Amino acid sequence: MGLFDQILGAVANPNQQGSLGQLGSIISTVDQLSNSTGADASTIQSLLSVVGGQVRSALQEKQATEGNEAVQSVVNEFAGTSPNSAAVNSIFSPALQQQVAEFAAQRTGLDAGMIQQLLPQIVPVVLNFLQSGANTQGFQAGGNPVLSSFLDSDNDGDVDISDAIKMASRYMGR
Repeated sequence: MGLFDQILGAVANPNQQGSLGQLGSIISTVDQLSNSTGADASTIQSLLSVVGGQVRSALQEKQATEGNEAVQSVVNEFAGTSPNSAAVNSIFSPALQQQVAEFAAQRTGLDAGMIQQLLPQIVPVVLNFLQSGANTQGFQAGGNPVLSSFLDSDNDGDVDISDAIKMASRYMGR
């Protein structure tokens, strides 16, 4: 559970941006998505996992072409719990947004059109998780172990947003 361990480490480290309030906001947003769509929480967590995997691929590509600072900049600019179409557009082209929605629909059983409408809510939440590891002094003051773990530079495949959300929910007692 490397990613969740990194998130907990960020919550416990005063030099990183993670906090229990941030985790609580993320979990509340997942609950709101579940309530507004009528899908159960595990389906929404699966949706976050599938979309998170697609975000991971897009950020890895950005990292390869533009470097770590460009990736951290996107995370810092677009992380949140409020819907943000600019976050989606910064990561996925319109054609790729449709592909992500269709792929997620196949994996979750949710409607692709609904998923595409949810992307502006989901992508900022994924980025919010990643921002928790950012240094409070800014990017130059140190790396972001949560983002590094998510990008999984050693390619061991140990990355799953859904598991991290489940663990955060248990950790927060929800």
